[in-house]
Amino acid sequence: MMNIGLLIIRLVIGLLFVGHGAQKLFGWFGGYGLKGTGGWFESIGMKPGVTIALIAGLAEFVGGILFALGLLTPVAGILIAGTMAMAIIKVHAPNGLWNTSNGYEFNLTLLAVAIGVALIGPGKYALDAFLF
Repeated sequence: MMNIGLLIIRLVIGLLFVGHGAQKLFGWFGGYGLKGTGGWFESIGMKPGVTIALIAGLAEFVGGILFALGLLTPVAGILIAGTMAMAIIKVHAPNGLWNTSNGYEFNLTLLAVAIGVALIGPGKYALDAFLF
């Protein structure tokens, strides 16, 4: 059952990160694309905004695909955790812990899941299990 649990976690978290990356990169799913996201990054002091939006979008998109597939899972976990760490540091930390105040509660949860799965492994229903 543990392997099925890991598969569910990887698919849900991974595919949600694919979606977040697609919002930044392509403007899909109600996102603002590179230009809009880059403008927002610039507005919070992260420059050059479009370049940072590209890096964040690629980390989320590629990290999400890898995480969902269970391929290079430690790398996927680091990519996802890195984007969440930056979200905490640059956006949510000043608001405190709780999500109800736009705090970092949710980002910390995602970071913990990504690192946790990266450390214990993706389970047997993963490409890593077949390839390595």
